[in-house]
Amino acid sequence: MEVIEEKNEKALVFAVAGRLDSNTSPAFEQKIMEAIGKGEIKVVVDFAGLDYIASAGMRVVLKAAKELKQKGGAIVLCSLKDYVKEVFEIAGFDSFLPLVATRTDALASV
Repeated sequence: MEVIEEKNEKALVFAVAGRLDSNTSPAFEQKIMEAIGKGEIKVVVDFAGLDYIASAGMRVVLKAAKELKQKGGAIVLCSLKDYVKEVFEIAGFDSFLPLVATRTDALASV
């Protein structure tokens, strides 16, 4: 898994590529929670390069979303491949997490 962090005037963007599973999710969790701890409240996660997400990866997204909500912030997921998006939909995450088509859409909605 590779995570590229980019600060934008609207939000902090994490571009995640590869597999987000039980082996790689702790590193992503550390990065995203550290950023939230430093005061970031608007986060975009770009999953354009994500090939696979396991429940451990979903848990990291859920934890970040809860933390951001408590701080009055928001998280938006974008550029999900169809099969990754389907995982979020089956789990019901799309009912409380914005899943948008592009990074531009995500930045416009945070």
